[in-house]
Amino acid sequence: MTVRKQLAIACVVLAIVAAIAYGATQYLRKELFPVELGTKAPDFTAFTLDSVPREKRLSDYRGKVLMINVWATWCLPCRVEMPSIEALNKAYASKGLKIVAVSIDDPGMDPAIRAFVKQYGLTFEVLHDPKNRIADLYDVTGYPETFILGKDGIIRKKLMSATDWNSPEARALVDRLLVEQTDS
Repeated sequence: MTVRKQLAIACVVLAIVAAIAYGATQYLRKELFPVELGTKAPDFTAFTLDSVPREKRLSDYRGKVLMINVWATWCLPCRVEMPSIEALNKAYASKGLKIVAVSIDDPGMDPAIRAFVKQYGLTFEVLHDPKNRIADLYDVTGYPETFILGKDGIIRKKLMSATDWNSPEARALVDRLLVEQTDS
């Protein structure tokens, strides 16, 4: 066998191994790289509710204490939770907390999402992920689901149900993260 044939066979074998490895990591991503406390938050893409939507990414909030709330207009627990998120925003936005609520409503639902925002008087940032990619990226199992990130982008808290953000525990967590020093 010539060197050229051996090299071709080696390249084919290498390509097959790479394809299998890539496929396995995609198939087993949630088992191999779970989104949990202490892990770096995955970058996501969602869109503003402006008349001409703008793309926003997790990286746009780098260096901030960030609350990401994944929700939908049809979700009753989300409706219950929103007033306490708004109260948290009013109390902490000027201190450095950034709140981003990402709606996973279907495409074309921007008018309904805007109506929801107006109905609840929400002043924090609300984005739309019409393809619901954030749910897969963040291993969301139900709605609402909330992630609190430190300034370093590490997930510090993951809550898988509606939460009272006016509770002393929630406020203490935000207070602690806002004064925390990071290396970044």
